[in-house]
Amino acid sequence: MRIGYLINQYPKVSHTFIRREILALEESGISVERYAIRAVGEPLVDEADQRERGRTRVVLAIGIMRLALAAVLRLLRSPAAFMRALLTAIRLGRGSRRGLLRHLAYLAEACVLLDWTRRDDVHHLHAQFGTNSATVALLVRILHGPTFSFTVHGPEEFDKSAEWSLREKIERAAFVVAISSFGRGQLYRQCSRQHWEKIHVVPCGVDGAFLHEAVVPLPAQRSLLVVGRLSEQKGQLLLVEALGRLKRQGRQLDLTIIGDGELRGELERAIGEHELSAQVRLAGWADNHRVKRALDACSALVLPSLAEGLPVVIMEAFARGRPVLATHIAGIPELVEPGRNGWLIPAGSVEALVLALGQVLDTPVERLAEMGRRGRADVAERHAIESVAPRLAALFAPYAGGNTA
Repeated sequence: MRIGYLINQYPKVSHTFIRREILALEESGISVERYAIRAVGEPLVDEADQRERGRTRVVLAIGIMRLALAAVLRLLRSPAAFMRALLTAIRLGRGSRRGLLRHLAYLAEACVLLDWTRRDDVHHLHAQFGTNSATVALLVRILHGPTFSFTVHGPEEFDKSAEWSLREKIERAAFVVAISSFGRGQLYRQCSRQHWEKIHVVPCGVDGAFLHEAVVPLPAQRSLLVVGRLSEQKGQLLLVEALGRLKRQGRQLDLTIIGDGELRGELERAIGEHELSAQVRLAGWADNHRVKRALDACSALVLPSLAEGLPVVIMEAFARGRPVLATHIAGIPELVEPGRNGWLIPAGSVEALVLALGQVLDTPVERLAEMGRRGRADVAERHAIESVAPRLAALFAPYAGGNTA
């Protein structure tokens, strides 16, 4: 069985779960070709990501002239299919804020990708995210390319469902993957009842390095960890404010933030304003090994997010035996259970965050460790990559027989 994976940018520091998924599928006997729309601009700190970059072909790397040539040749070879794809691109572009020109570019990218999938004998194309990669996969199919499917993570697809033509993609796809029951429910809202049966829940899998190694005892001194892009939707500014309030109450927690992004400057200013420079450390991006070490060194993971899908780092924290404090949004409550393996608070509430952080401080280490053990058992049962990959493989199997007519 040979399939293709299509991602807007791959490999990225924040997309290790995609790499993990691909490698697990290959270990199960499925050949996977890696395709990306555009090159990754950020430095890759993980050796595994660096290896994946060498195995990934980037569509836009061929240049504008070759993109245009691919479109012209496809028009000459298959005029009827090209015109159907062109009309679809125009219609989708007119209904999107991304505009007509961007969708015409997607069509040219689809022409290149069609040639690659045929040359590689790819029988099914799977896009990660329901955004531009799924648009290109849809256009490849209209050009008589392989069947396609896509995984929806959220929150962008749900926030901008009309812009990304989610309804049409669901209707034309062979199947659609949601990473949580919450995500499946949001997809149900985007399509008619007759298409619900093609929407499947397959969660992201956790790396065996996190789950299979022995748990390190929790540290005696309370310390927190945040992992994620420094952006508004991740809520790190709220966390800094909450820590500032705790400090003014005479209570202190050390915090390490792993990640980078557009909010870094504002976070640095907030840390200074709340006089938290000695307690809060911005560590930048880290590879899997450093994330695992940081989890082993913390008392709990904190995710004060305002919008999410179902963060893989929650699974990684549980796998390392750490409880999780997170917001009650999206798919997070499907994994974090208050009082059992962590805390859930309303999104956007600094007051609730201060209260929950106080509970982390007041909870005995033995109790924190017990919560972490329960989370680890949950992840082992539901999110081990060895059990997730066969579920994906079973979805691919009916569509990878080579019939692309």
